[in-house]
Amino acid sequence: MVVEGLALLDLGVSPYSGDVFHETPLIIYLFHFLIEYAELVFMITDVLTGVALYLAVQDFNKVVFKKQKLLIELDRYASDVAELIRTPMEMHYIPLKVALFYLLNPYTVMSCVAKSTCAINNTVIAFFFLATIKGSTLLSAIFLALATYQSLYPLTLFAPALLYLLQRQFIPVKLKGKGFWMYTMQYAALYLCSLVVIVCLSFFLLNSWDFIPSVYGFILSVPDLTPNIGLFWYFFAEMFEHFSLFFVCVFQINVFFYTIPLAVKLKEHPIFFFFVQLAIISIFKSYPTVGDVALYMAFLPLWSHLYRFLRNIFILSCVLIVCSLLFPVLWHLWIYAGSANSNFYYAITLTFNVGQILLVSDYFYAFLRREYYLTHGLYVTRKDGTEAMLVLK
Repeated sequence: MVVEGLALLDLGVSPYSGDVFHETPLIIYLFHFLIEYAELVFMITDVLTGVALYLAVQDFNKVVFKKQKLLIELDRYASDVAELIRTPMEMHYIPLKVALFYLLNPYTVMSCVAKSTCAINNTVIAFFFLATIKGSTLLSAIFLALATYQSLYPLTLFAPALLYLLQRQFIPVKLKGKGFWMYTMQYAALYLCSLVVIVCLSFFLLNSWDFIPSVYGFILSVPDLTPNIGLFWYFFAEMFEHFSLFFVCVFQINVFFYTIPLAVKLKEHPIFFFFVQLAIISIFKSYPTVGDVALYMAFLPLWSHLYRFLRNIFILSCVLIVCSLLFPVLWHLWIYAGSANSNFYYAITLTFNVGQILLVSDYFYAFLRREYYLTHGLYVTRKDGTEAMLVLK
């Protein structure tokens, strides 16, 4: 799509005059100068994403270890949870694992080979994550504004970033607290000002507001039903026209709906909240790519201490791997061989997304279970002395 947009721009025609180009103005002007080095640009962006994730996780592990040490000194943990306490040796290689899990992920490689601009979005989100971990309010707001400008959905990452920065500033999350509202307004103002500056810069580059309906209207209204790995295309291809607006709203609300309840439940654990929200964006956005999946999966080694509490990790891993292998097979049978139809491909798409939802749910359950054990003890019993079973409600 970028190539078509560049061709229109070179002819003096607005790239948004038709229904071909739906990228942001900054992307088209970036590649206006770097189109001959496009392959190198995508490789560099992926490497930068890996480096940013490495540095961010390295700093985050230091924060986690200090917090854990403080809680042990304050006697906040139960007496029989020594095996759940994380050690420096255990955490030493996690930043490297996260970086390699992103760089060597087949989804990342496919996204790079396809020259998908999702790689650039991932780089911006990775630098936003790094700035947040470093505690830089200004840079965090700027990179979040850039990420929102690129694909809209990262707006939901505002909540976990704010919660983490509040923790860094030792400001309690209290709705009646003056400090909480002062800092929230400051961060929101920096974010909105950055977003306005970026949008205005786009206007001055094009001397037109055409990019707003072409980029953000395209994301929200979902007019293009080309098959992808998302949930939208098949459903709306079969939908009666007069019902489509209602169901577009229902589908789009999914990305934003979980933010507030997750913020309430995970307000003490904003980085895990960040991971869950990234996964929700990847699953429920209107035009997902494998690059989106690669980004949130890069964080899985960060939660390696949860493996003992995961219930279905082997089955779900097999589901995701098998679906990934069947995607090109069923696409070929449908589009080229003509021996299958869209139902086959959508069945695999649906299975793949259900697998992702169950994977995130499994990690969420495991995280809450570990936190419960840390404070209540590893061996929880009922009043009659028998062993109790924890149920996530």
